[in-house]
Amino acid sequence: MINASFNEPHAKIDRLQLAVLAGLMLIGTAFVYSATMANATAATLPWYDQSWVRQIVWYALGIGAGTALCLVDYHSLSRWSFVAYWVTIFCLVAVMIPHIGSMRFGARRWIDLGFFQFQPSEFAKLAFILAMAHFLGRPEDELQHPAIFWRGIGLLLLPFALILKEPDLGSALVLLPTGLVMMFVAGTPKEYLLQLVGAVGLLAVLFLLDVLFMPPGRWQISMQPYQRDRLLVYFGRDYTHFAPPNSTPAELQRLRQQQLDDEYNVRQALISVGSGGLAGKGWRQGTQNALGYLPRAVAHNDFIFSVIAEEEGFVGSVMVIALYAVILFTGLRIAGQARDRLGKLVVVGVVTLIFSHVFINIGMNIRIMPVTGVPLPLLSYGGSSVLCSLIALGLMQNIYIHRKGY
Repeated sequence: MINASFNEPHAKIDRLQLAVLAGLMLIGTAFVYSATMANATAATLPWYDQSWVRQIVWYALGIGAGTALCLVDYHSLSRWSFVAYWVTIFCLVAVMIPHIGSMRFGARRWIDLGFFQFQPSEFAKLAFILAMAHFLGRPEDELQHPAIFWRGIGLLLLPFALILKEPDLGSALVLLPTGLVMMFVAGTPKEYLLQLVGAVGLLAVLFLLDVLFMPPGRWQISMQPYQRDRLLVYFGRDYTHFAPPNSTPAELQRLRQQQLDDEYNVRQALISVGSGGLAGKGWRQGTQNALGYLPRAVAHNDFIFSVIAEEEGFVGSVMVIALYAVILFTGLRIAGQARDRLGKLVVVGVVTLIFSHVFINIGMNIRIMPVTGVPLPLLSYGGSSVLCSLIALGLMQNIYIHRKGY
């Protein structure tokens, strides 16, 4: 009976997706609480200033925004997509201006509104999906023209370049699969996409060769030192390889120590995941988190999956991945039921974006991806990320409500 109600062909909302969404928000609240309350200083803050309470507030605001979107046909939203796109482009430019954008962890990605650290790159992803879907929703024969293809690439590269400039490599990179998958589904000629993917792949190889093998003092691609260090750590390059030929033993030892320091977060995240075993140590019983080995500044956002894996083990980790899988598969079902290409493209963009976030974030927790600061949707602490995730899921529900045959 439960399955029948979840799969009711003419239900006004996708109840299964909403049930899974509620489960993810409960898990997010529980483990943001666990990750932050282990810190004695955080535990002494007033209840209204606790991170887990703020997370609930962001959930409530996101649900409200997502629900409001469902009240308006997505075709009406699409007509304003380029307005939203250019507003976010303006914000991406503004965030790089001193005294407007605030500097944190060596990057200028936020606009401090006092009560809220606004991160334009998160909202730019949603605006890009809407604008790209609107652009690609034209008659399919028009997509065969090279000029249309390059205009679509320009639509992608503008926010990509601005986000990369902040710098925010992770958020910039998730735009690439999102845009390319949307173009593929829309009917862009495969030869165009294959040539583009080949060119991007070649540039990526040249970029990595420069980062991993070019000695200091030679020509190197300009990037933040911490970004280069993250890539060196991920690929296991020995820092002493880049030492000058006449380096003293003390200088070589300093480089080895720096490498150990740079590897610290990833190493502790791996220990957290592995120490959870099959069933975990229990909620709020994770020693890596409680004793501060997993850095408290990132435990509740970038490395929230490591906290879950340590406390709930393999079983809890698989459960989280299964919930995301349900979100993604229900999204694909909604795309298949959409009444037009515009709706299908919006859902495909949202599904690809969420998949990219989940894959990159969990991958960096288990060291199959470099650390890039990409949040885990709905679980990582953060107002902009939570709001945009819930708005994106609201868009999917909107398209399900207005699907064909209803």
